[in-house]
Amino acid sequence: MNSKVFTHKLVDLQQGERVDGFYQTPEGRFPSVTTVVGWKKNQFFAEWRKKNPKEAARTRTRGTKLHSLIETYLLNEPKFKDQDPYTLDLFNQIQSEIDKIDNVYAIEGFLWSKPLRMAGRSDCIADYNGVPSVIDFKGSTRPKQKDDIQSYFLQATAYAEMWKERTGQPINQIVILISCDDGTTQVFVENTKNYKKALAVAIKEWRDEYEPKQCKQT
Repeated sequence: MNSKVFTHKLVDLQQGERVDGFYQTPEGRFPSVTTVVGWKKNQFFAEWRKKNPKEAARTRTRGTKLHSLIETYLLNEPKFKDQDPYTLDLFNQIQSEIDKIDNVYAIEGFLWSKPLRMAGRSDCIADYNGVPSVIDFKGSTRPKQKDDIQSYFLQATAYAEMWKERTGQPINQIVILISCDDGTTQVFVENTKNYKKALAVAIKEWRDEYEPKQCKQT
């Protein structure tokens, strides 16, 4: 299997510890980006996982294995021999898009924002087709419609804001790469400016729903 050699420009980022969906950062304890941005869908999927435990376990394992293989590939240490055929198929069909990445600044980089009061780990910060981007890798049972993955765009926009806050480097491009079970590869390229208002709304909705409950508990 042919492998690209990626250029690394890794940024030294501070680390944080995740406990019960929250991250302890140097500037406070913040909820995760996925907890805040996707809280409405998280409720739906929590019920779905209860009703479909085997499929939930399968998709969770699929995502973990695919992310792990992509990560080792981007680090120039691909572990193809250690993978099952299913994971390799998912990787093979998305590899040509991954090969458009270069100048890798962070892989699973820990980020947080005091103004947004959120934290999390971004799959990849790198150039995609020569443009600095927040890049997210997904596995999926079937192809997605754009309207179905608005939370992906909001998460990536949050990471772009955090990256600028942590490093001073602005990032305006979002790239979502999805490898589907049916052999489809999907590529969504968006601009963060189209999602900043929606991100602010999502954050406010989560705070209005959960922060009063947290205050009552403390």
